[in-house]
Amino acid sequence: MNQSLAKRNQALREAETKAELLFANIEEKGIIRSGVSEKDINQEIYELAFQMFGIKKYWHKRIVRAGKNTLHPYRENPPNLVVSPEDIVFLDFGPIFEDWEADLGRTYVLGNDPLKFKLRDDIEKAWDMGKAYFQSEPDITSSELFQYMCEVARQYGWEFGGTHAGHLIGEFPHEKIQGDDIDNYIHPENHKRMREPDQNGHPRDWILEVHFIDRKLEIGGFVEKLLTVE
Repeated sequence: MNQSLAKRNQALREAETKAELLFANIEEKGIIRSGVSEKDINQEIYELAFQMFGIKKYWHKRIVRAGKNTLHPYRENPPNLVVSPEDIVFLDFGPIFEDWEADLGRTYVLGNDPLKFKLRDDIEKAWDMGKAYFQSEPDITSSELFQYMCEVARQYGWEFGGTHAGHLIGEFPHEKIQGDDIDNYIHPENHKRMREPDQNGHPRDWILEVHFIDRKLEIGGFVEKLLTVE
């Protein structure tokens, strides 16, 4: 591995490690709780991130979704809900650490509903399955990984809730580079090999997203992590 690639990998991994530390503190402080709105939780997390790391920049909108709002993928903007004592809640945050993007999503369950706990656990297992499949297929395309994740959702008894299963990640301002081009997403119509270098010959790094839903029960679970850097 050349020096620039090693430096890039280290920067991406360090950004995700800091995001994981932020999420650990969110849990420790009991920020995910009933009786407050999604917007209030979002603001509390923003303030915590600033206290911990001085973060003011996020490369995409900060998402807190609870209850039936967990059915909605990233692009949608459902009404602000107050979290109930038996809710399922997911977070999707993309903080910038020293100009390197992180993107982490996790699901939390309040109360004791076994189906919600199953959903939370299933998406974590599915993410691991997606990574193992990616690692086992050197020439895998984005469309192949997307279709695999949809099949995993069906195996677990859920529906895949997103229009894609992840995206490129890198050095800020990546969102301006990314745009809406499907080549930058783990998308059903993106038939390019995921390990192909970018237009400058550099390796591309990916985030894998898992969003499983049950429309009848009006619940969804979401997890995302860095796929390509160990």
